[in-house]
Amino acid sequence: MRLGDRAGLRRRAGRRRLSAVVLLAVLGLVAACATPLPPPHTTLRVLASSELADMGPLLDDLRRETGIELVMEHRGTIDATNALNPGDYRHDIAWLSTDRYFELKLKQIGFTGERPISSRFMFSPLAIGVKPAVAELLRATTTDQHLSWADLADLSAMGMVRFGMADPKHASSALSALIGVATAAAGTGGALREEDISCDRLRGFFAGRTLTGDTSRRLADSYAANQDDADALINYESVLLSLNASGKLREPLEILYPRDGIVLADYPMLLLDPAKRDSYEAVVNWFKSEQGQRKIMERTLRRPLDSQVPRDPRFGEFSTNTLYFPERKETIDRLAAEYSRPQSRDPSHVIFVLDFSASMSGPRIAALRSAFAGFSGADPSAVGKFVRFYKGEMVTIMRFGGHVLDERDFTITGQADLKAVQDYIAADRFDQTTGVWSALEAAYAKAAAATRDHPEQPVTIMLMTDGENNAGISLQDFLRNHQARDPAAKAVHTYTVRFGEANPGELDQAARATGGRMVDANATSLSEAFKEIRGCR
Repeated sequence: MRLGDRAGLRRRAGRRRLSAVVLLAVLGLVAACATPLPPPHTTLRVLASSELADMGPLLDDLRRETGIELVMEHRGTIDATNALNPGDYRHDIAWLSTDRYFELKLKQIGFTGERPISSRFMFSPLAIGVKPAVAELLRATTTDQHLSWADLADLSAMGMVRFGMADPKHASSALSALIGVATAAAGTGGALREEDISCDRLRGFFAGRTLTGDTSRRLADSYAANQDDADALINYESVLLSLNASGKLREPLEILYPRDGIVLADYPMLLLDPAKRDSYEAVVNWFKSEQGQRKIMERTLRRPLDSQVPRDPRFGEFSTNTLYFPERKETIDRLAAEYSRPQSRDPSHVIFVLDFSASMSGPRIAALRSAFAGFSGADPSAVGKFVRFYKGEMVTIMRFGGHVLDERDFTITGQADLKAVQDYIAADRFDQTTGVWSALEAAYAKAAAATRDHPEQPVTIMLMTDGENNAGISLQDFLRNHQARDPAAKAVHTYTVRFGEANPGELDQAARATGGRMVDANATSLSEAFKEIRGCR
């Protein structure tokens, strides 16, 4: 081969080697393009409701697919809300079970700045998980077989249902339940107001609470570990369904939805740091995607907001009767404060001072007996179920004419005690004179002994009369004596009920002097008048 030919071959071989190197480089580039680089890592600090701890597996998927890591700090919803202060946010995002309390907080402080951007993509209704046997009992005692807060209060008052509920000072599930119960007990048909909380109608309801926890999740854990301590559990539907699916229960809970007011946890995600908006929107879009919505339902048993995602058959139907939320934060704060008072959970002692003068015979005494039958469970109204006598309550009945005719103490433990109260009221012994203020003086002697022997027990006096005082001491004598009473007895309030021809001015003056108030049964009925002041302290 000639020298020139050999040189040409070497040049062509070199070109082929170069082409191969270029081809390999191109193929490497194509391969690199076919395998996308992982997204850049971004961290968002999130203040979250404690029940959102179950979102962990979804957050792992979110981080892998978007590169955004949500670093969660879990607190009870109320505690988390209290930590949110405009202009001094310590997190990038707040993710709460509800932002209603936050909105009321901003309203209370007069905040006029721009609200954080919020997005929602899932929800869960507040519900009551009930053991099957108790669910049958509840259905058997309601006219339409649908549970109401009033029905639960009715059965709790007599010890027929024991339930678990978280602490309203920390958990929004419990605060929502407390608002629902208090709204139903007020019976106004509207949002709860501060004046609706002046009389405690929830003692009977809370007589049945035997289990609690700081948060919704801890309550569920407590029930799983102590299943014999409660028959029902008030919590979010998703928590109850997860508990049923956990394998920890001896029998699954049947989930019921109160017909007189549904509260929804809609889990708003609030952007606190506007500089993180792009990352925030990427997170929201991921959760709103078809796969995100499906994963929310499958892994946490919350309801996806996208109605196109087929629903889990375990989701029950519930009323669209959404509970009115209070319009003022002060109302919620007062309700929570009343609940937090240690005395609010102690059975009370009510001293009824009842006029049995001759003018009360006939239709008037029938009206009085009807009112006490209502207190014993005969009143089917929603408010009637809240104001009934409850297990553990002490009731003293003093019957008077010109003086105290007789008195008897009852501690309510069951139907036998309720019947005994009605039998006592049924006695037809009337006097010819009316010693209103002597009878009230005797009631305060009884109250002084009660507050001395049981200082932890709340005591209230209810005085009912249909005539003017014509025997015994005068109103002025009573008021003078009242000023000299022992401080504990003096702190006992009297609520007066005017009936018939009783002197409204004197009854109102006596009630106000003791810290109570008067109601006029002539304007409505004796039963309604007693219900109005039942639970007042």
